[in-house]
Amino acid sequence: MKIIKYNAICNLGSDIEEIFAKAIKGEAGKFEQKGFARLGIVDCPLPEIRESDYNLRCNRLLLKALEPLCIEQLDREKTAIVVATSNSGVDEYEISGNPKHYQIGNPAEFLHKHYGFKNFYTTVSTACSSGIKAFSIAYELLNSGLAETVIVAGCDTISKVPVYGFHALEVLGNVPSNPFSQNRKWINIGEGAAAFIVKKEGEGIEVAGIGETTDFYHSTTPDPDAVEPERAIKLALGNIKPEDIDYINLHGTGTVANDLMEARAIYNVFKDKVPASSTKPLTGHCLGAAASIETALCCKIIQANINKVYPHVYDGEYDKTLPVIKLADKNTLQKTVKTCLCTSFGFGGTNCAIILKGF
Repeated sequence: MKIIKYNAICNLGSDIEEIFAKAIKGEAGKFEQKGFARLGIVDCPLPEIRESDYNLRCNRLLLKALEPLCIEQLDREKTAIVVATSNSGVDEYEISGNPKHYQIGNPAEFLHKHYGFKNFYTTVSTACSSGIKAFSIAYELLNSGLAETVIVAGCDTISKVPVYGFHALEVLGNVPSNPFSQNRKWINIGEGAAAFIVKKEGEGIEVAGIGETTDFYHSTTPDPDAVEPERAIKLALGNIKPEDIDYINLHGTGTVANDLMEARAIYNVFKDKVPASSTKPLTGHCLGAAASIETALCCKIIQANINKVYPHVYDGEYDKTLPVIKLADKNTLQKTVKTCLCTSFGFGGTNCAIILKGF
């Protein structure tokens, strides 16, 4: 399966080029202080949507991400749509009372109707792993022959539900997140969207592996032994050797429990040999769009053909009770990145990993 085109929008910028230019230097995007929360905000003009059922910020972000991908040129009969999200328009529903606004399926239905597509469409909502799950569904659609092209996307906005939910869990903070530090405690929430045109064959970035597993440990707390997260990574690797991975984009939320689990999973597979970083200190945790945006960042660093990786931005005080993984900094040099691993772990014990290879 090949990613032919892609784009993203988040607090770092209005397209993948602007996002990449800041992320590779470790520059954080726009954050706003909202009482007990520090929120990553998209601050650029967004397209207008006239259809009242679909006039949601989530969908406007999605349209902005799709703008440069020439969607109008795709075959309406042979193109499917898979969108990842967790909020849809739940906040807009409070004002409008329109039940279409809180439906999780709204973004995929919107794209299907807005562009006049005739094929399959669906929305994935498995918390933070949604973006990689969307690629898994796209793979099945392409291999089954149900579609020749799939639009894979992820979108989410700042919403009261996750903001107050994470606050209730006591993991939402008004200071920058600090993944893998001994001083870590909180996450920051962000918003954004990413979109991809995917085909079974063609010239583009290869989706070389996807791994999916599920814990039965706890509804919101990951298993500290990292059994299933580690297995998801190994499933994604398949016959690819760990030493063939050039860069790892970590889930890296900055919570005590997540970083313990992830450090263990990464160390068990890669030891401290592969440079890794979390880009969430730059973008915030974009929830259902997080894995989509981070996959786009991996695509871009592969195409950039440079000997640097995204730096891991934190206070530099690594938690010595964690297994030691190789966190990249702004001076880390690496051979040209050709193969990336991106990890994503969500509530309910849903674990995903995706491997991308250059061409």
